[in-house]
Amino acid sequence: MTTAFSDGTTTPAAEPEFPMPRAAGCPFDPAPGLKDLQQQGPLARRRIWDGSTPWVVTRYDDQRRLLADPRVSADASRPGYPSPTRSADQGNASFGFILMDDPEHARLRRMVTAPFMVKRIEAMRPAVQRIVDTLIDDMLAGPKPVDLVESFALPVPSLVISDLLGVPYDDHGFFQQNSKDLISLAVTPQQRGAAFKALYEYLHALIEQKIAEPAGDVLSGLVPRIAAGELTRSDAAGIATLLLLAGHETTANMIALGTVALLEHPDQLARIRDAGDPKVVASAVEELLRYLNITHNGRSRVATADIEINGQTIRAGDGILMPTEIGNRDPAVFTDPDRLDVDRDARHHIAFGFGVHQCLGQPLARMELQVVFGTLYRRIPGLRLATPVDEIPFKHDGAVYGVYELPVTW
Repeated sequence: MTTAFSDGTTTPAAEPEFPMPRAAGCPFDPAPGLKDLQQQGPLARRRIWDGSTPWVVTRYDDQRRLLADPRVSADASRPGYPSPTRSADQGNASFGFILMDDPEHARLRRMVTAPFMVKRIEAMRPAVQRIVDTLIDDMLAGPKPVDLVESFALPVPSLVISDLLGVPYDDHGFFQQNSKDLISLAVTPQQRGAAFKALYEYLHALIEQKIAEPAGDVLSGLVPRIAAGELTRSDAAGIATLLLLAGHETTANMIALGTVALLEHPDQLARIRDAGDPKVVASAVEELLRYLNITHNGRSRVATADIEINGQTIRAGDGILMPTEIGNRDPAVFTDPDRLDVDRDARHHIAFGFGVHQCLGQPLARMELQVVFGTLYRRIPGLRLATPVDEIPFKHDGAVYGVYELPVTW
């Protein structure tokens, strides 16, 4: 078997070279192979599971440029689109508008933009604060040690997104388990497809309920669009699947992973805990997003036209992988990038992507993380790991990076 390049040359098929493994004992750092690529040059081809060799782009400026380039497509159905692992290859299955291009991407995205605008999200801050305080109260009243993932990191965003979308929180066990299977790279394509189908059908049925009895939530807000013929029930279910998945899974992992990182950097945790200043907490959140960047297998794209990057040509039809975790560690942009510094101005990180596909829910994620990191360590100042960090099960096999469990005590 051989792999064909766009210039007509071929190479024998071999073991995948991407995604690259993180170094043992360095759970917060990108794969050392990514750093090597970044130092060697702006672009390099690397083989993925199916034998294809997309471009891997490692430098911050190049990633931002390509993420904003209209000649770069997010459409997973296009030939050449690189799925980084076999279990991530879903063919034409679509999570709402995330794997679409403009103008259809923009048309659908606009239908759910308003609830995620900064002013609307800020109005939710007191309610999120109550959720966080209640969960901390429950932890303090219960036995120790406690799994912070199960008791806190996962319930916070699950409760928030359930209320925002109008999804019954009583069903959280169902949607959390299927979400977990959906983003796992260790499951088979069949298992992943079954998880997607289960979530999609559940939300399709929920959309039908909203049509019959609309309320004041985001999913009910889609009902007039469906009635006007602007949106099909299937499109609405796809959007709902995307928002539910992204709305709790990513933030939950960031809460837990951020806590591990801060506990391993006690001087930085003390800065957040003792500052008593929301600006310090907000700065810390941006730095943690830069430093950790939980989408650790890259953003996949495919070129629709030839693109020149620093004297090299990405041809139309070439796949592109942009691991933003190494872009956020680019020394040309961030001084001493491998150091966690919560006082750093890291607001221009690309943890949420860049361009038209940047994360719709980033105002919500930022607000939740600010409340969590501004409250947890202040209310439990003696928080510490209940197990050595090298025994914590990190999600090396997930499309979203984090920890499976986090035993803590105080």
